[in-house]
Amino acid sequence: MTTLADRIIAFNLTLDFKGELPEGINIMNPFKDNDDILATSSSFYRKYYNDNNPRHLILGINPGRFGAGVTGIPFTDTKRLTKECGLKYKGKETHEPSSVFVYEVIEAYGGVEKFYSDIYINSVCPLGFTISDVQGKEKNYNYYDSKALTETVFQFMVENVEKQIALGMSSDICYCFGTGKNEKFLRLLNDKYGFFNRIVALEHPRFVMQYKAKSKKEYIEKYLQAFQLMK
Repeated sequence: MTTLADRIIAFNLTLDFKGELPEGINIMNPFKDNDDILATSSSFYRKYYNDNNPRHLILGINPGRFGAGVTGIPFTDTKRLTKECGLKYKGKETHEPSSVFVYEVIEAYGGVEKFYSDIYINSVCPLGFTISDVQGKEKNYNYYDSKALTETVFQFMVENVEKQIALGMSSDICYCFGTGKNEKFLRLLNDKYGFFNRIVALEHPRFVMQYKAKSKKEYIEKYLQAFQLMK
């Protein structure tokens, strides 16, 4: 009998986008770019999702280079992977502010085991994107940063939201990281396809860390209050 962990790992392993992206935009598929990432993320999911209990879904935007792009686990950089989750990691240490905030929320929620027994985090688009600036430096890119990109990956995103729900997620409430373009797009999808009974949007962790760090405790409390809706 398969577990939720088995299904998540299989989902990650088969993630692929075969379409042609707009010029200058590159796909970031951590599970194909680095063999170690699949092993690292698989250890995480086997530790926290090795059952068949339903979870509520949080959908972010798309993976970033220093979180899921390195660990294969959304909003988990290498520091949080080793320190908070107790898992081994070989390679360059990464620090992602969004991950810092998410794990402060997790600690306030009751810790990693309690949080991950109730919640599964992924993204509207489970693969990431990058562009290079004029100096040739690689930067994160969001699916909504270009109309052409959004149109190109639209069906891919629809299919993968469906697949993530089918893994074993509750569809009464979906939490959305982002109260701007990500929320708007997810609500558009939900209005059209009826994925969830309700979407609850929360300020994106990156927004909190970048612009509202002094009010961080208030946002953590807002997250915790929103999660009470699951009960």
